Amino acid sequence: MAAFDEQCEILVHTEAGPGYRYLVLAAPKLAAVLVPGQFVHVKVPGLEASALRRPFSVFDADDGKVTILYKVVGRGTEALSRTAVGAAVNVLGPLGYGFPVTCKGVPLLVGGGYGVAPLHFLAKRLLAQGVADAPELFLGGRTKDDLLALDRFAALGVVTHLATNDGSVGAKGFVTEPLDDRLIELREQDKPFELFTCGPDGLLKAVADRATGTNRPGWISMDRHMICGVGACFACIQKIKGADGQPFNARCCVNGPVFAAKDIIWE
Repeated sequence: MAAFDEQCEILVHTEAGPGYRYLVLAAPKLAAVLVPGQFVHVKVPGLEASALRRPFSVFDADDGKVTILYKVVGRGTEALSRTAVGAAVNVLGPLGYGFPVTCKGVPLLVGGGYGVAPLHFLAKRLLAQGVADAPELFLGGRTKDDLLALDRFAALGVVTHLATNDGSVGAKGFVTEPLDDRLIELREQDKPFELFTCGPDGLLKAVADRATGTNRPGWISMDRHMICGVGACFACIQKIKGADGQPFNARCCVNGPVFAAKDIIWE
């Protein structure tokens, strides 16, 4: 579907954790067509007219509303954090290709920090589609403050496996450790699974390696710096295997951001 602009009213703008925020927008047109893993480009109120839009993953899209979970990290998100309920925000979407919303086996969702955002939308959609096995979330962060939206996943009935670098919550270390334990269990039970992930590059490659190493489907949301969001600037290049098996410079904003693990060329 071609992207379009929608003028959206801010319905809720609240803290999601230290340095993180939920932004809920009245966006009936976008909410009706967005797919988990797609993103939107937000024109931030309060920035000069020449400022570029900011890309955000979609945390939820339902009942005429679109929810974004974001981290305040720079000038754009700082300006966005100051916008009040009732303000109007221009949003461009839907952008990119998202995750598949069917799954053969247990859906294993693996996130790092606010990479968890599209995984909530994915879990909700998988459950709505009536998957045979409930999704399981594996979430890692530096500290407990980086483990986001746990209450929202609990409300969906999603089982969570947690890890923090400092051991403040869950396993101490990387989230791939509880993930590996679960993969061993599933393989011993001869039970199929698929992997879905979003987060920092190290995590993405680790999950992709586990998907290809077990010969199971893996779906990787690539974290690349997107500027234009529509494929014009070539700033978000990721090398993948093309349909002919040859290397291809894909643009994450229009060819992704979600790619099959087996197609990604890691450099």
